[in-house]
Amino acid sequence: MSEQISLKQAEQKVFKTAVNDGLWDLLIAGVLFQFAFAPLLSPSLGDWWSSAVFVPFWAFLFIIIWLVRKYVVTPRIGSVKFGAARKKKLTWLTTTMLILNILAFLIGLSLAYSADPGSGLIHIILLGIMVLLVSSLASYFLNIVRIFIYGLLFVSALLIGEWSFAVYQTAHHGFPITFGIAAGIIIITGLATFFRLLKNNPLPKINGISRENV
Repeated sequence: MSEQISLKQAEQKVFKTAVNDGLWDLLIAGVLFQFAFAPLLSPSLGDWWSSAVFVPFWAFLFIIIWLVRKYVVTPRIGSVKFGAARKKKLTWLTTTMLILNILAFLIGLSLAYSADPGSGLIHIILLGIMVLLVSSLASYFLNIVRIFIYGLLFVSALLIGEWSFAVYQTAHHGFPITFGIAAGIIIITGLATFFRLLKNNPLPKINGISRENV
């Protein structure tokens, strides 16, 4: 019985540490940076290509995160085989988030190609709701409160940008500024979380010698 409890506790600890390594933060920051830079490219590339041009960036970011997690994070925190309950929960979360992200993508396309300027506010509200749903679910299932805060940052950047455009006619709806600031906040938080993980989880020693010194 005590062994089962220990294994469960070990699984919970590894899972919590694995999803709280700061790398997800950097991935989320990448999304916000796209919203910051895409409007600057839109006049020359068009709405479609100003987003599609980021595909190589996403591929590069995914590869970097995968390599860092495999060769830097995993040797420090270890890895376990998650139980059926945990896998079921993650599968449900992944499926739900995929559906919500597809809906958010369709709303974004509808907003980009809408011929009715008056429908912009409706699309923005719907996009904001979708982002809050995704961030709320991820925050709940991963037990990381700041993911929900990032959702609030996204919505705040969206609304403040639209407000600055309506009041001051800010270029590109103010998105390069609002989303750039929001992305910067998330990057600083993610890096701080990552380096704290490295500090609190040094590489295990081999024959009394730390692997960091080998």
